[in-house]
Amino acid sequence: MQISLVMLIAMAAKNAILIVEFAKLKFDEGLSLFDAAVAAARLRFRPILMTAFSFILGVLPLVIASGAGAEARKVMGMALLGGMTIATIIGIVLYPMLFVFIGKIAGYEKKRMQNQLES
Repeated sequence: MQISLVMLIAMAAKNAILIVEFAKLKFDEGLSLFDAAVAAARLRFRPILMTAFSFILGVLPLVIASGAGAEARKVMGMALLGGMTIATIIGIVLYPMLFVFIGKIAGYEKKRMQNQLES
């Protein structure tokens, strides 16, 4: 199960990086924090789901394994299946929300307005 957790952390981090990277690009293009987060989530929604579904379907044989050593594979498979499902569902909503939240706390929109006024 420990191996499963490491894999889940890597997949969730990859999804978060993709959404935040696209949101930052959209924000730098001039969109508000909220609009940039929504646009990034919308742009990356399909690729993230495709990656998640292929990962989940690839883990399915571990879940339905039988024979010698099957219980160890079932534990890993169930941890990966449930973890990836939950990480994908929560991540699609949570990552853009955290981008907006942290951007508001750090005052990125105010800083951008000040930089535009100065130049």
